[in-house]
Amino acid sequence: MDQAIPLDVVRRRTRVRVATTLLLVASLCAAAWGLNRVLRPSVSAADVVIAEVRRGNVDNTINAAGVVIPVHEEVVASPGASRVAKVHAKPGQQVAAGDLLLELDDHEIRLALEALKEQLAQQDNRIATLKQEQAQKHTQIVSAIELLEIDLQAARATLERSQKLRSSGLVSGENLLTAELNVKRTEIQLRQQRALMDATQRTTASNIAAADLQKAILQKQIAQQEQLLDRTRVRAPFGGMLTWLVEEEGASVAAGQLVARVSELNNYRVEATLSDFHARQLAPGQAVRVEQNGEAMAGTVHTILPEIQNGTIRLLVDLAQPRNGSLRNKMRVDVNVVTERRANVLVVDSGAAFNGRGPQPVFVVDGGVARKRSVTLGASDGHVVEVVAGARAGDRVIASDTHAFKDLDAIQISH
Repeated sequence: MDQAIPLDVVRRRTRVRVATTLLLVASLCAAAWGLNRVLRPSVSAADVVIAEVRRGNVDNTINAAGVVIPVHEEVVASPGASRVAKVHAKPGQQVAAGDLLLELDDHEIRLALEALKEQLAQQDNRIATLKQEQAQKHTQIVSAIELLEIDLQAARATLERSQKLRSSGLVSGENLLTAELNVKRTEIQLRQQRALMDATQRTTASNIAAADLQKAILQKQIAQQEQLLDRTRVRAPFGGMLTWLVEEEGASVAAGQLVARVSELNNYRVEATLSDFHARQLAPGQAVRVEQNGEAMAGTVHTILPEIQNGTIRLLVDLAQPRNGSLRNKMRVDVNVVTERRANVLVVDSGAAFNGRGPQPVFVVDGGVARKRSVTLGASDGHVVEVVAGARAGDRVIASDTHAFKDLDAIQISH
Protein backbone atom coordinates (compact mmCIF):
# COMPACT_ATOMS: atom_id res chain seq x y z
CA MET A 1 0.00 0.00 0.00
CA ASP A 2 1.47 3.39 -1.14
CA GLN A 3 2.09 6.03 1.43
CA ALA A 4 1.91 9.84 0.91
CA ILE A 5 5.29 11.65 0.74
CA PRO A 6 5.72 14.06 3.59
CA LEU A 7 5.29 17.71 2.75
CA ASP A 8 8.74 18.73 3.99
CA VAL A 9 10.39 16.16 1.73
CA VAL A 10 8.50 17.49 -1.26
CA ARG A 11 9.56 21.03 -0.44
CA ARG A 12 13.16 19.99 -0.04
CA ARG A 13 13.20 18.22 -3.39
CA THR A 14 11.61 21.26 -5.02
CA ARG A 15 14.28 23.53 -3.61
CA VAL A 16 17.02 21.19 -4.89
CA ARG A 17 15.56 21.20 -8.40
CA VAL A 18 15.23 24.98 -8.43
CA ALA A 19 18.79 25.41 -7.16
CA THR A 20 20.11 22.99 -9.77
CA THR A 21 18.26 24.83 -12.52
CA LEU A 22 19.59 28.21 -11.37
CA LEU A 23 23.13 26.84 -11.20
CA LEU A 24 22.82 25.45 -14.70
CA VAL A 25 21.52 28.75 -16.04
CA ALA A 26 24.37 30.64 -14.32
CA SER A 27 26.93 28.26 -15.77
CA LEU A 28 25.47 28.73 -19.23
CA CYS A 29 25.60 32.51 -18.83
CA ALA A 30 29.18 32.39 -17.62
CA ALA A 31 30.14 30.15 -20.51
CA ALA A 32 28.48 32.49 -22.98
CA TRP A 33 30.21 35.49 -21.43
CA GLY A 34 33.55 33.71 -21.52
CA LEU A 35 33.03 32.66 -25.12
CA ASN A 36 32.19 36.25 -25.99
CA ARG A 37 35.39 37.40 -24.33
CA VAL A 38 37.37 34.91 -26.36
CA LEU A 39 35.72 35.74 -29.63
CA ARG A 40 35.70 39.54 -29.04
CA PRO A 41 38.34 40.80 -26.58
CA SER A 42 37.61 44.05 -24.81
CA VAL A 43 39.58 46.74 -23.07
CA SER A 44 38.49 49.31 -20.56
CA ALA A 45 38.22 52.86 -21.85
CA ALA A 46 40.22 53.97 -18.81
CA ASP A 47 43.17 51.82 -19.92
CA VAL A 48 43.63 53.41 -23.35
CA VAL A 49 44.19 56.91 -24.68
CA ILE A 50 41.73 57.91 -27.39
CA ALA A 51 42.60 60.91 -29.57
CA GLU A 52 40.46 62.71 -32.12
CA VAL A 53 41.59 63.50 -35.65
CA ARG A 54 41.29 67.25 -36.31
CA ARG A 55 42.56 70.08 -38.45
CA GLY A 56 45.72 71.77 -37.25
CA ASN A 57 49.37 72.66 -37.84
CA VAL A 58 52.33 70.34 -37.50
CA ASP A 59 56.10 70.72 -37.61
CA ASN A 60 58.21 67.87 -38.82
CA THR A 61 61.03 67.65 -36.30
CA ILE A 62 64.19 65.69 -35.60
CA ASN A 63 64.64 64.80 -31.96
CA ALA A 64 68.02 65.30 -30.30
CA ALA A 65 69.50 65.21 -26.82
CA GLY A 66 70.73 68.57 -25.62
CA VAL A 67 72.72 70.07 -22.79
CA VAL A 68 72.70 73.71 -21.69
CA ILE A 69 76.09 75.44 -22.01
CA PRO A 70 77.20 79.05 -21.46
CA VAL A 71 77.34 81.34 -24.49
CA HIS A 72 80.66 82.71 -23.25
CA GLU A 73 83.10 80.47 -21.43
CA GLU A 74 86.83 81.00 -21.06
CA VAL A 75 89.55 78.70 -19.81
CA VAL A 76 92.78 79.76 -18.11
CA ALA A 77 95.90 77.67 -18.78
CA SER A 78 99.17 77.38 -16.88
CA PRO A 79 101.89 79.57 -18.47
CA GLY A 80 104.50 76.86 -17.88
CA ALA A 81 105.37 73.75 -15.92
CA SER A 82 104.83 74.64 -12.29
CA ARG A 83 102.87 73.73 -9.20
CA VAL A 84 99.93 75.26 -7.37
CA ALA A 85 101.27 77.49 -4.59
CA LYS A 86 98.02 78.84 -3.14
CA VAL A 87 94.30 78.57 -3.92
CA HIS A 88 92.09 81.63 -3.33
CA ALA A 89 88.69 80.53 -4.71
CA LYS A 90 86.35 77.53 -5.00
CA PRO A 91 84.37 76.06 -7.92
CA GLY A 92 80.81 77.34 -8.02
CA GLN A 93 81.85 80.71 -6.67
CA GLN A 94 80.71 83.87 -8.42
CA VAL A 95 83.72 85.99 -9.39
CA ALA A 96 84.34 89.45 -10.79
CA ALA A 97 86.77 90.31 -13.57
CA GLY A 98 90.32 90.33 -12.23
CA ASP A 99 89.59 88.37 -9.03
CA LEU A 100 92.58 86.28 -7.93
CA LEU A 101 91.75 82.58 -8.25
CA LEU A 102 95.06 80.88 -7.45
CA GLU A 103 98.82 81.41 -7.46
CA LEU A 104 101.40 79.24 -9.23
CA ASP A 105 105.03 78.82 -8.16
CA ASP A 106 107.01 81.56 -9.96
CA HIS A 107 110.56 80.79 -8.72
CA GLU A 108 111.95 79.58 -12.08
CA ILE A 109 110.32 82.43 -14.01
CA ARG A 110 111.86 85.00 -11.67
CA LEU A 111 115.33 83.43 -12.10
CA ALA A 112 114.98 83.51 -15.90
CA LEU A 113 113.78 87.13 -15.71
CA GLU A 114 116.79 88.19 -13.63
CA ALA A 115 119.19 86.46 -16.04
CA LEU A 116 117.63 88.29 -18.99
CA LYS A 117 117.88 91.63 -17.20
CA GLU A 118 121.60 90.99 -16.57
CA GLN A 119 122.10 90.24 -20.27
CA LEU A 120 120.25 93.43 -21.14
CA ALA A 121 122.55 95.45 -18.85
CA GLN A 122 125.59 93.86 -20.52
CA GLN A 123 124.20 94.77 -23.91
CA ASP A 124 123.71 98.38 -22.81
CA ASN A 125 127.35 98.45 -21.71
CA ARG A 126 128.47 97.03 -25.05
CA ILE A 127 126.52 99.68 -26.96
CA ALA A 128 128.01 102.42 -24.80
CA THR A 129 131.51 101.01 -25.39
CA LEU A 130 130.99 100.87 -29.15
CA LYS A 131 129.82 104.46 -29.23
CA GLN A 132 132.80 105.55 -27.16
CA GLU A 133 135.23 103.71 -29.44
CA GLN A 134 133.56 105.27 -32.45
CA ALA A 135 134.01 108.73 -30.98
CA GLN A 136 137.68 108.08 -30.23
CA LYS A 137 138.44 106.74 -33.71
CA HIS A 138 136.58 109.63 -35.28
CA THR A 139 138.66 112.12 -33.30
CA GLN A 140 141.89 110.38 -34.28
CA ILE A 141 141.04 110.29 -37.97
CA VAL A 142 139.88 113.89 -38.00
CA SER A 143 143.19 114.94 -36.43
CA ALA A 144 145.14 112.91 -38.99
CA ILE A 145 143.14 114.51 -41.81
CA GLU A 146 143.81 118.00 -40.49
CA LEU A 147 147.57 117.33 -40.34
CA LEU A 148 147.56 115.86 -43.85
CA GLU A 149 145.69 118.88 -45.17
CA ILE A 150 148.45 121.11 -43.72
CA ASP A 151 151.10 118.83 -45.24
CA LEU A 152 149.30 119.00 -48.57
CA GLN A 153 149.29 122.80 -48.48
CA ALA A 154 153.02 122.83 -47.70
CA ALA A 155 153.77 120.31 -50.48
CA ARG A 156 151.81 122.34 -53.00
CA ALA A 157 153.65 125.52 -51.99
CA THR A 158 157.00 123.76 -52.40
CA LEU A 159 155.95 122.44 -55.81
CA GLU A 160 154.86 125.89 -56.94
CA ARG A 161 158.19 127.44 -55.85
CA SER A 162 160.16 124.64 -57.54
CA GLN A 163 158.27 125.15 -60.79
CA LYS A 164 159.18 128.89 -60.80
CA LEU A 165 162.82 128.21 -59.98
CA ARG A 166 163.01 125.50 -62.61
CA SER A 167 162.19 128.03 -65.32
CA SER A 168 165.21 130.03 -64.19
CA GLY A 169 167.37 126.93 -64.02
CA LEU A 170 167.85 127.22 -60.28
CA VAL A 171 166.20 123.85 -59.42
CA SER A 172 167.04 120.54 -60.96
CA GLY A 173 164.50 118.38 -62.62
CA GLU A 174 164.94 115.78 -59.93
CA ASN A 175 163.95 118.22 -57.17
CA LEU A 176 160.91 119.28 -59.16
CA LEU A 177 159.87 115.64 -59.58
CA THR A 178 160.29 115.06 -55.84
CA ALA A 179 158.03 118.04 -55.06
CA GLU A 180 155.33 116.71 -57.43
CA LEU A 181 155.49 113.24 -55.85
CA ASN A 182 155.19 114.72 -52.36
CA VAL A 183 151.93 116.45 -53.36
CA LYS A 184 150.49 113.26 -54.86
CA ARG A 185 151.55 111.17 -51.85
CA THR A 186 149.89 113.58 -49.44
CA GLU A 187 146.69 113.66 -51.54
CA ILE A 188 146.57 109.85 -51.52
CA GLN A 189 147.09 109.73 -47.75
CA LEU A 190 144.34 112.30 -47.29
CA ARG A 191 141.90 110.27 -49.42
CA GLN A 192 142.80 107.12 -47.45
CA GLN A 193 142.08 108.81 -44.13
CA ARG A 194 138.73 110.09 -45.35
CA ALA A 195 137.84 106.61 -46.67
CA LEU A 196 138.97 105.13 -43.35
CA MET A 197 136.66 107.53 -41.53
CA ASP A 198 133.69 106.44 -43.67
CA ALA A 199 134.52 102.73 -43.25
CA THR A 200 135.00 103.10 -39.51
CA GLN A 201 131.67 104.89 -39.17
CA ARG A 202 129.85 102.21 -41.19
CA THR A 203 131.45 99.36 -39.24
CA THR A 204 130.75 100.91 -35.88
CA ALA A 205 127.18 101.78 -36.90
CA SER A 206 126.64 98.18 -38.01
CA ASN A 207 127.98 96.86 -34.70
CA ILE A 208 125.77 99.25 -32.76
CA ALA A 209 122.73 98.26 -34.86
CA ALA A 210 123.43 94.58 -34.14
CA ALA A 211 123.76 95.36 -30.45
CA ASP A 212 120.51 97.34 -30.53
CA LEU A 213 118.77 94.41 -32.23
CA GLN A 214 120.03 92.02 -29.57
CA LYS A 215 118.89 94.50 -26.96
CA ALA A 216 115.39 94.61 -28.53
CA ILE A 217 115.27 90.79 -28.52
CA LEU A 218 116.21 90.74 -24.85
CA GLN A 219 113.57 93.37 -24.08
CA LYS A 220 110.89 91.24 -25.79
CA GLN A 221 112.04 88.17 -23.87
CA ILE A 222 111.88 90.17 -20.65
CA ALA A 223 108.36 91.34 -21.53
CA GLN A 224 107.34 87.73 -22.20
CA GLN A 225 108.80 86.58 -18.89
CA GLU A 226 107.01 89.43 -17.09
CA GLN A 227 103.76 88.32 -18.73
CA LEU A 228 104.42 84.75 -17.63
CA LEU A 229 105.16 86.04 -14.13
CA ASP A 230 101.89 87.96 -14.12
CA ARG A 231 100.02 84.87 -15.36
CA THR A 232 101.26 82.85 -12.40
CA ARG A 233 98.69 84.85 -10.49
CA VAL A 234 95.63 83.33 -12.14
CA ARG A 235 92.76 85.80 -12.31
CA ALA A 236 89.18 85.68 -13.58
CA PRO A 237 89.14 86.90 -17.22
CA PHE A 238 85.62 88.33 -16.77
CA GLY A 239 82.78 88.36 -14.28
CA GLY A 240 80.84 85.10 -14.05
CA MET A 241 80.76 81.69 -12.40
CA LEU A 242 83.94 79.77 -11.59
CA THR A 243 82.91 76.36 -12.91
CA TRP A 244 86.24 74.52 -12.49
CA LEU A 245 89.54 75.04 -10.66
CA VAL A 246 92.63 73.07 -9.63
CA GLU A 247 91.95 73.00 -5.91
CA GLU A 248 94.89 70.98 -4.53
CA GLU A 249 97.77 73.13 -3.33
CA GLY A 250 101.12 71.65 -4.33
CA ALA A 251 99.65 69.88 -7.37
CA SER A 252 101.93 69.84 -10.42
CA VAL A 253 100.66 71.43 -13.63
CA ALA A 254 102.14 71.19 -17.12
CA ALA A 255 102.62 74.06 -19.54
CA GLY A 256 99.27 74.85 -21.17
CA GLN A 257 97.31 72.69 -18.72
CA LEU A 258 93.83 73.92 -17.79
CA VAL A 259 93.81 75.38 -14.27
CA ALA A 260 90.51 77.31 -14.22
CA ARG A 261 87.32 77.81 -16.21
CA VAL A 262 84.95 80.76 -15.90
CA SER A 263 81.48 80.84 -17.47
CA GLU A 264 79.20 83.78 -18.09
CA LEU A 265 76.18 83.90 -15.80
CA ASN A 266 72.59 83.65 -17.08
CA ASN A 267 73.45 83.61 -20.76
CA TYR A 268 73.06 80.17 -22.28
CA ARG A 269 72.83 78.22 -25.49
CA VAL A 270 72.26 74.52 -26.14
CA GLU A 271 74.60 71.90 -27.56
CA ALA A 272 72.55 69.13 -29.20
CA THR A 273 73.68 65.64 -30.21
CA LEU A 274 71.92 63.41 -32.72
CA SER A 275 72.59 60.64 -35.21
CA ASP A 276 74.56 61.56 -38.33
CA PHE A 277 71.74 59.86 -40.27
CA HIS A 278 69.96 63.23 -40.15
CA ALA A 279 72.99 65.29 -41.19
CA ARG A 280 71.63 66.15 -44.66
CA GLN A 281 68.40 67.49 -43.18
CA LEU A 282 70.16 70.01 -40.95
CA ALA A 283 71.06 73.59 -41.86
CA PRO A 284 71.99 76.75 -39.94
CA GLY A 285 69.02 78.99 -39.26
CA GLN A 286 66.47 76.19 -38.80
CA ALA A 287 63.90 76.74 -36.07
CA VAL A 288 64.37 74.70 -32.90
CA ARG A 289 62.08 73.91 -29.99
CA VAL A 290 63.88 73.21 -26.71
CA GLU A 291 61.83 71.52 -23.99
CA GLN A 292 62.57 71.05 -20.31
CA ASN A 293 60.03 70.01 -17.65
CA GLY A 294 57.12 70.88 -19.93
CA GLU A 295 58.48 74.34 -20.80
CA ALA A 296 59.13 75.00 -24.48
CA MET A 297 61.77 77.53 -25.56
CA ALA A 298 62.27 78.78 -29.11
CA GLY A 299 65.67 78.82 -30.76
CA THR A 300 67.56 78.50 -34.02
CA VAL A 301 70.43 76.35 -35.26
CA HIS A 302 73.57 78.51 -35.06
CA THR A 303 76.38 76.13 -36.04
CA ILE A 304 76.62 72.52 -37.21
CA LEU A 305 79.99 71.22 -36.05
CA PRO A 306 81.75 69.45 -38.94
CA GLU A 307 83.29 66.61 -36.94
CA ILE A 308 81.34 63.36 -36.59
CA GLN A 309 82.19 61.19 -33.59
CA ASN A 310 80.86 57.66 -33.03
CA GLY A 311 78.08 58.17 -35.55
CA THR A 312 76.79 61.37 -33.94
CA ILE A 313 76.81 64.97 -35.02
CA ARG A 314 76.70 68.04 -32.79
CA LEU A 315 75.10 71.41 -33.34
CA LEU A 316 74.88 74.65 -31.36
CA VAL A 317 71.48 76.21 -30.78
CA ASP A 318 70.94 79.90 -29.99
CA LEU A 319 67.93 80.52 -27.75
CA ALA A 320 65.46 83.35 -28.33
CA GLN A 321 65.66 84.02 -24.57
CA PRO A 322 69.21 83.00 -23.59
CA ARG A 323 68.77 84.50 -20.11
CA ASN A 324 65.82 82.32 -19.15
CA GLY A 325 65.84 82.01 -15.37
CA SER A 326 65.02 78.31 -15.41
CA LEU A 327 68.19 77.38 -17.30
CA ARG A 328 71.23 76.01 -15.52
CA ASN A 329 74.68 75.08 -16.77
CA LYS A 330 74.90 71.40 -17.86
CA MET A 331 71.11 70.97 -17.62
CA ARG A 332 69.81 68.25 -19.95
CA VAL A 333 67.01 69.23 -22.33
CA ASP A 334 65.08 67.79 -25.27
CA VAL A 335 65.79 69.43 -28.62
CA ASN A 336 63.45 69.29 -31.61
CA VAL A 337 64.86 70.67 -34.86
CA VAL A 338 62.10 71.80 -37.23
CA THR A 339 62.83 70.64 -40.78
CA GLU A 340 59.35 71.28 -42.27
CA ARG A 341 56.14 73.10 -41.34
CA ARG A 342 52.62 72.23 -42.53
CA ALA A 343 49.44 74.21 -41.84
CA ASN A 344 45.74 73.20 -41.86
CA VAL A 345 46.31 69.47 -42.20
CA LEU A 346 44.71 66.52 -40.39
CA VAL A 347 46.53 65.81 -37.15
CA VAL A 348 46.13 63.58 -34.12
CA ASP A 349 47.84 63.64 -30.74
CA SER A 350 51.06 61.62 -30.64
CA GLY A 351 51.11 58.29 -28.87
CA ALA A 352 52.82 54.92 -28.65
CA ALA A 353 50.44 53.50 -31.26
CA PHE A 354 52.10 55.55 -34.01
CA ASN A 355 55.47 54.54 -35.35
CA GLY A 356 57.10 56.96 -37.79
CA ARG A 357 55.90 57.86 -41.26
CA GLY A 358 54.01 55.80 -43.78
CA PRO A 359 51.08 53.34 -43.73
CA GLN A 360 50.44 51.52 -40.48
CA PRO A 361 47.49 49.89 -38.70
CA VAL A 362 45.57 51.85 -36.07
CA PHE A 363 42.35 51.17 -34.17
CA VAL A 364 39.52 53.58 -35.01
CA VAL A 365 36.81 53.76 -32.35
CA ASP A 366 33.22 53.54 -33.57
CA GLY A 367 30.73 53.43 -30.73
CA GLY A 368 31.85 50.71 -28.32
CA VAL A 369 34.10 48.91 -30.81
CA ALA A 370 37.59 49.80 -32.09
CA ARG A 371 38.28 48.42 -35.56
CA LYS A 372 41.67 48.13 -37.20
CA ARG A 373 42.27 50.38 -40.17
CA SER A 374 45.31 51.24 -42.28
CA VAL A 375 46.26 54.90 -41.86
CA THR A 376 49.11 56.78 -43.53
CA LEU A 377 51.01 59.10 -41.21
CA GLY A 378 53.29 61.98 -42.14
CA ALA A 379 55.14 64.70 -40.26
CA SER A 380 55.44 64.69 -36.48
CA ASP A 381 56.68 67.23 -33.95
CA GLY A 382 56.47 65.00 -30.89
CA HIS A 383 53.09 66.41 -29.88
CA VAL A 384 50.89 65.76 -32.89
CA VAL A 385 51.18 63.50 -35.96
CA GLU A 386 49.97 64.34 -39.44
CA VAL A 387 47.33 62.01 -40.84
CA VAL A 388 47.89 61.86 -44.60
CA ALA A 389 45.25 59.24 -45.51
CA GLY A 390 42.93 56.62 -43.97
CA ALA A 391 41.06 58.87 -41.54
CA ARG A 392 39.01 62.05 -41.55
CA ALA A 393 38.33 64.86 -39.14
CA GLY A 394 36.27 63.68 -36.19
CA ASP A 395 37.55 60.08 -36.20
CA ARG A 396 38.62 58.82 -32.80
CA VAL A 397 41.66 56.54 -32.70
CA ILE A 398 43.54 54.73 -29.95
CA ALA A 399 46.82 56.60 -29.48
CA SER A 400 48.22 54.45 -26.65
CA ASP A 401 50.13 51.20 -27.10
CA THR A 402 48.08 48.57 -29.00
CA HIS A 403 50.80 45.96 -29.32
CA ALA A 404 48.74 43.43 -27.38
CA PHE A 405 46.00 43.62 -30.04
CA LYS A 406 48.21 43.59 -33.14
CA ASP A 407 46.70 40.26 -34.36
CA LEU A 408 43.06 41.34 -33.83
CA ASP A 409 40.80 43.16 -36.25
CA ALA A 410 38.51 44.63 -33.59
CA ILE A 411 38.35 45.08 -29.84
CA GLN A 412 35.49 45.96 -27.54
CA ILE A 413 35.70 49.23 -25.60
CA SER A 414 34.09 48.80 -22.20
CA HIS A 415 33.23 51.57 -19.78
